[in-house]
Formats: sequence, structure tokens, C-alpha cells
Amino acid sequence: MVERSTAAVDVADNSGDEPLTAKADQSTADGVAQNRERDTDSSESTEEQGSGGNEGLNRTSPPELHSGHKLARRYRLEECVTRLDGFSSWRAVDEKLRRAVGVHLLPADHPRARSVLAAARSSALLGDPRFVQVLDAVEENDLVYVVHEWLPDATELTALLAAGPLEVHEAYQMVSQISQAMAAAHREGLAHLKLTPGAVLRTSSGQWRIRGLAVNAALRGISSDTPQRSDTESIGALLYATLTQRWPYENDAYGLSGLPKGVGLIAPDQVRAGVHRGLSELAMRALANDGATASRQEPPCTTPEELVKAIGEMPRIRPPEPAFTAPPEYQRTTYQQGNYGRPPAHPGATQPVPAPLPPLQGRTGKALKWAVSALLIAALGLGSWQLADALMDHGKSDDTGNTRTTDENDKSSDQVKPAQPITIKGAAEYVAKGDAQAAGDVGKTYDGNPSTYWRSRSFLDGPEMQPSFKPGVGIVYDLGSEQAISSASIGLRFGGDHTTVTLYATDSTSSSTPISSMKKIGTLTTNGTTAKVKVDKNVKSRYVLMWFTALPHAPGDQYSGAGFKQAVTDVKFTG
Repeated sequence: MVERSTAAVDVADNSGDEPLTAKADQSTADGVAQNRERDTDSSESTEEQGSGGNEGLNRTSPPELHSGHKLARRYRLEECVTRLDGFSSWRAVDEKLRRAVGVHLLPADHPRARSVLAAARSSALLGDPRFVQVLDAVEENDLVYVVHEWLPDATELTALLAAGPLEVHEAYQMVSQISQAMAAAHREGLAHLKLTPGAVLRTSSGQWRIRGLAVNAALRGISSDTPQRSDTESIGALLYATLTQRWPYENDAYGLSGLPKGVGLIAPDQVRAGVHRGLSELAMRALANDGATASRQEPPCTTPEELVKAIGEMPRIRPPEPAFTAPPEYQRTTYQQGNYGRPPAHPGATQPVPAPLPPLQGRTGKALKWAVSALLIAALGLGSWQLADALMDHGKSDDTGNTRTTDENDKSSDQVKPAQPITIKGAAEYVAKGDAQAAGDVGKTYDGNPSTYWRSRSFLDGPEMQPSFKPGVGIVYDLGSEQAISSASIGLRFGGDHTTVTLYATDSTSSSTPISSMKKIGTLTTNGTTAKVKVDKNVKSRYVLMWFTALPHAPGDQYSGAGFKQAVTDVKFTG
């Protein structure tokens, strides 16, 4: 089932098509809107519903083929994976090259046969490795068949999303590679029009590939007056799904739940906590093609080329750091243990004690024994003499009344304990006045990833913040229990001017506690991108407020324009 779902071309997609794609589905090859029909035998997904025209159902029946049938005395059919709308799709074997392939079959008099052949041949001419390649497109013996690559090592996006949303770097790679591939296809005049989670594959090497370029739409009789816009919206829907594990429309589709009815299209970071803000905005720009998104006045992306440009303007999302695995405990070799060449003992078995070496014989052995004995006697005598001399000196010092003072170096017994990191258990944005800055991103300040951050908004006045308007911005951290705190290290995104940060001990993460009632435990002003705040001695607290009252001037970015602002990348407490 895994191989079938990853290698068969997605020609039996479900009913979760987006509005633009749905309109395209209703426009058949004949240019006549038809009713939607249901897939009656799809091994890819039993719940999926077709969305194309059905004008050929009454005029053409599927070819009567079976496993073992050969096409062109070369392609042996193995398993039918889709039978729908007058055509069928098979897993087959190319006996000439001894490799697995996929085959689409339909009668030569099928109303879509001509368009399928034309689409397959155009797709084959593209030759882009980011697409599943069309290997052959033939009309023979009243049959039209299209042969394409079969990728047994690839997993379709539908299966990946069944396990949960993708990691942020994976989602970034997916939308980048798919957008670039579709931009290249549209430059050659080719559109997909059926770009669903089942048409996107991730190979074992981590590369993303697209199957069914032009062919899937031709098989289903799909066309569009705005193909670039349709494919761009489909890419936006794919990105939305990878970030939220939800389909961005009211209908459930592709194994994903749709959005609640009546709420409309809402941003991914409003659907799921912790979603990357930049990717969330990008998905909305690709989906909300009727105008700019509500949160930012950015123009919508209506073509894959515009989407590629928008991705290029984003800060690069780095892959997660590889997990550190502790090296195995050092073990002595059998040679070091004196057992070189001896087989290891079986577990539970008593290892025999090696027999002692036989005593030395002859004159040489006797001489050696006497020499060793003499050395031992000499060593014992020397040690006894030194011990007696030391005792006599000690007695003299006691008699004379001299007392030995303690060496100052003995104070090293009270060595300062090394600083220990304190684990942050949770955090919440502290809002003293006005609106929150980026409450959903506070977790990014202690996730161990320096490329993620919490940010403030951009202010016109500065560096000192205006208490009448906004006395400050900050985050309260929960250390899990009362901890002795010695210092805090704060990573900052922007340098220049100056940043002033103050730490307060408080009694909760709530913003209802006024700063005037908190205990100030440390403060620092810096022009750099790191603030190391030393905390007053003997301070213990479970909750610590990091409070900014002065921000540097920074240029505009994807979130806000130029102004006085700051962003926090990484916070660490030590005790």
C-alpha cells in the first residue's frame, strides 16, 4: 500500500479542491460544465471523490485489461491502482530495462485521448528532474497509453501529513522547491491544475518532486483561464496544510480536516500555535488572491514566479541542529586487561582464575629474588627514617610554642561552584499597556534555535520608550520552581543605538502584577546583540520578567517598517 500510494499518479483526488480549482474542474475539455462524479474504484483513497467532467462515461468503457497483459511487447501490467472515468492507471514493469513504471490507459476513441497524448508529450519535452518524468506516450491498437516514472522510495505529502504538520524547515523546503519547479514549467507554457497533496512526493534523499504535470488535468478534463493563478493558489494550500495539518477550506479533503464553517480563511498561525510567522504570511499571500492579507499590506502572489520572489525575500530558515548523541562509555580492550587472544567469558559463566606463573628456577631466579628482597628492605628503612624525622620536627615545633598558620591557599576548599543552567518551563508576554507584540512567539526565545525569535513592533520614538504610550515590552519566564539565579544571557537580533533590559522577580506570569510591586534584580544597557545581565546575590524566584525600556533603531523587515524595535533570539538563565 505504501508503494502504491507513493508511485501511482494522482488521478483520483478528493473533493477538497479549492474554489479556483473547483471552477477549473467544472470546465471540461469540451468547454461544457458537467456534474461531479464519484470515484468508484480507487485504490489510492477509498473516500476520495473525483472532480472532473464525465462526458465520456456514456460513450466509452474502460479497456478490458488484466495483470500480465503486455503493451508494445515491453510493458507488463502488474496491478491496477486506479480505474475511473473511462481510463485506468497501472503499476507495470518495463521488461526491456527491468524497472518499475506507471502506465495510464484509455481507449483511443475516448474524448480526452488526444489532449492526454498532447499533454504527455509536452511534459516529456520539459525534462525537468523536479517532475516525475513521462517516458513514453503512444497510440496503438485502439489504445492510448502514457508511461511514466515509478518512485518506490518516495512518500507522498498525504502520507506525511497523516503523521502531523511538517517541521518548519521541511515546509520551507517544500514550498521553495515546488514553487521553483512550477515557475519553470509555466515559463515553458505548462500548467498542472491538479496540484494536490497526492501529487507532491518527497524522496528518500529529501528532494521534493511533482507528478502528473499537465497529464492529470488532461485525464480529468480540467482546464483554467488563469492557470498560473490556479497553480499558485494550490501551492498556498499545500503550504497551509504542511503548517497546520488542516485544509484551508470548509470541506475535509485529502485526509485533512477543513476549517470550521463560517469563519472564512484565517491565517495558519491563528489555527495552530507556534507556526512560523513568515511562512504563515506567505501561505495567505498565495491563497488570498483577491487582495492583501489583513495583517500586512503585502501584495498577493498570483503566479509561481511571484511566489519564488517572495520566498527569496524571506530570512532563510536554517535546518534544525542535529541531536547530539553522547559517545559510548570508554571500555578497556582485552589487551589492556591482560586477556589478549583469550575469548570473552559467556554471560553468567564464572571466568576461571588464571594460574600463577611458576617460580623462577636456577641461579638467576635466586639472585633476582634476593635483589628484590634487598630493595624492599631498603625502601622500608628509608620510609621509617623519614617518618621518625617528621615526628621529631613536629614535637619540636610544639615545644617551642610556634603555631602554624593556615595557608591562604587552603581557602580553595571553599571553591565557587560552577554556574548551572536553569531550564525554562514556560513563558508569557508581559503587557503593561496597549497591545501585545508577538505573544505567540515567546516560545521561540528558549527553543534552542538561534534563527527563531520573538519581536517587538516598530516604534517612531526612541531609543527610550514613552511611558505614556508604551512603558516597555517584555516576557515573563517560568523556571518551574524557585531557583537561585546568578545571571541571564539574552540574544538580541538588532544592535546599534542602545538597548536597556531589566530583570524583575515576580510571583506569576500574569500581566496583572504591576512592575512597581516586583523586585528589581539586575539591569544592563548594551549596543551589541548580546546582553549578559548579572543578578544580585541571594536572589531566588520562580518567575522572572525580562523588561525592555529602550530599543535600538533598525531597518524595515518582513514584519514591520524601520523604527525603534528589538527581537530576542535566545534566553538562558544560570544559577
